[in-house]
Amino acid sequence: MNFCKTDIVKGISKKSSVSAADAKSILESFLSLIKNNSKSGNVKVSAFGSFSFKKTPKRQGRNPKTRDSYIIPELNKLNFKPSNKIKDNLN
Repeated sequence: MNFCKTDIVKGISKKSSVSAADAKSILESFLSLIKNNSKSGNVKVSAFGSFSFKKTPKRQGRNPKTRDSYIIPELNKLNFKPSNKIKDNLN
């Protein structure tokens, strides 16, 4: 099951009885807070998980159709590690 931002906004507005515009601003501010703070270090949300940036090294890639090789540059990826409480709820 996939969730998009509008699904999350609808869920927030139903559960907390706030308007959809307020729920959208809450979600956007939460996401920007995680993005900005995880660049400097780990962001830990208790009973949910932690977010951090991870650098992927530069590596060689290949187009499977043409078999052309090219270099994939190093990238920064946002990494999420769920807490043990979330893992227990899933299993």
